Amino acid sequence: MKGWFVTFEGPDGSGKSTQIQLLREYLTAEGQEILFTREPGGNPVSEKIRGLILDRENEDIQPLTEALLYAASRAQIVAQVIRPALEEGKIVICDRYVDSSIAYQGYGRELGDVVEQINEAAVDGIMPDLTFLLMVDPETGRSRVCRGGEMDRLEAECLDYHYKVYEGYQALAKRYPERIVLLDGTRPVEEIHRDIIGKVREHFGL
Repeated sequence: MKGWFVTFEGPDGSGKSTQIQLLREYLTAEGQEILFTREPGGNPVSEKIRGLILDRENEDIQPLTEALLYAASRAQIVAQVIRPALEEGKIVICDRYVDSSIAYQGYGRELGDVVEQINEAAVDGIMPDLTFLLMVDPETGRSRVCRGGEMDRLEAECLDYHYKVYEGYQALAKRYPERIVLLDGTRPVEEIHRDIIGKVREHFGL
């Protein structure tokens, strides 16, 4: 692939959206060609799946069904959006990717290794070059999300669930230190942004 693939991960309320926007602005100002997308979503089919997954009326979605829906959305966006952009040499920035499924369904829903197994085909060999993992404890994340308005189905889950997700992300950071950059999401926004820019420049030689 000629392009670079950068993902942002973290528990709900960790500040991903703010840091993604700052990085997009920085790279655009540097003359880089950026494609931003999100998961679940990013194309018409995946956006419909997103609506289904996050709708609070769908409380009876089973854990395995949930994991399969995320994988289906991912397979669609990899084929239609991410792979073509990387082949064109663009920098792809994605708000969440397969690490989210491992944390939220593998750990949060306690599905274990089956999540990685079903996503192996979905990602089709496309994995991030660099992942920024912003971490905040579940209580802090919950308070931030509540200030932002109505919560979606996963955001509204109990704190016990979100602690399992938090533990899942911690495990991923230890498992993939060469790819995942762990960041304290409670630090000032500009400090985090400077760290992200530094890592991007170091990793990609900008």
